Amino acid sequence: MKTDLTDTTSSKINKALVLGRRAIGTPAVGMVLTLVIVTDEENAYDALKAANEASREHPSRTLVVIKRVSRSPRDRAKARLDAEVRLGADASTGETVVLRLYGEVVDHAQSVVLPLLLPDAPVVVWWPVNSPTDPANDPLGALAQRRVTDTYAAEQPIQELTDRADAYTPGDTDLSWTRITPWRSMLAAALDQVACKVTSAEVEGEEFNPSVELLAMWLADRLKVPVRRSRSAGPGLTSVRMETDAGPIVLDRPDGSLATLSIQGQPDRAVALKRRETAELIAEELRRLDPDDTYASALRFGLERLDEEAATTAPEPEAAEAVVVEEVTEAEETPKRAAKKAPAKKAAAR
Repeated sequence: MKTDLTDTTSSKINKALVLGRRAIGTPAVGMVLTLVIVTDEENAYDALKAANEASREHPSRTLVVIKRVSRSPRDRAKARLDAEVRLGADASTGETVVLRLYGEVVDHAQSVVLPLLLPDAPVVVWWPVNSPTDPANDPLGALAQRRVTDTYAAEQPIQELTDRADAYTPGDTDLSWTRITPWRSMLAAALDQVACKVTSAEVEGEEFNPSVELLAMWLADRLKVPVRRSRSAGPGLTSVRMETDAGPIVLDRPDGSLATLSIQGQPDRAVALKRRETAELIAEELRRLDPDDTYASALRFGLERLDEEAATTAPEPEAAEAVVVEEVTEAEETPKRAAKKAPAKKAAAR
């Protein structure tokens, strides 16, 4: 069931929700949270599709906030709110309200969203694209207990990670971190199978992928060892290698679907490590609404420390060449010394 409201208010939208529930025969509200999606017109369809799929596991009221760009000064001076209310089969297992903001109301989106929040239910705000640098201080982010961003969608994802660390507030999280949950689980399980001490690690993945950086920082933060970050053609994360005193542990995924776990002294094992869709990532984030301390610790470890420790443990090519030169020099001098000592030995014999 769909209801279109043009030039409306939050009060009229609430009435449309009540009337719609009565029309389809479900007057009781069974949603467990309010999910606010802040996006643009281009990415609204994909974000709403992912939210609807996630609502099968987490029935919620989904509010999609689309800030429309006004072209002329006259349009920017006018405030208008259009809404589309979806219930029943059109909204999966919850309720969906698509809000399109025009003119001056764009700068006051929190005033539109606040009356539509479910009472006594947690609020999650998700920015699929164009997320603010400090989500907790954003007017909409201030309404939420959990704030979800996606660094992978940023123009400069690596710089975005640094900005996220500086502005981190408990309740912040990122889908780039959610993407590496299977990797973290698999690596932790591999270390549980072997009694060993990790001495160093290397994380390989495509360039400008923040998930690779986050996994490297997580390993360095938890294991307290130097971690190198190397680049590959992808897709996404491709390999993690941990050097231990019992031999290397390698988790390799060259095709983005099936990985191979190699542990010294054990047969190689095939592991399902498929790249997950956005709906799965959002569903995972909605399972827990408390602050993610592990993410905060890995994020605050810092890319600078990661690079410094990797550079400190890297072999110096000049020193290696000097050793080779010294060996060659000694090898060349040995015959000369032998030639000089030969006449002296002959004279002593005579």
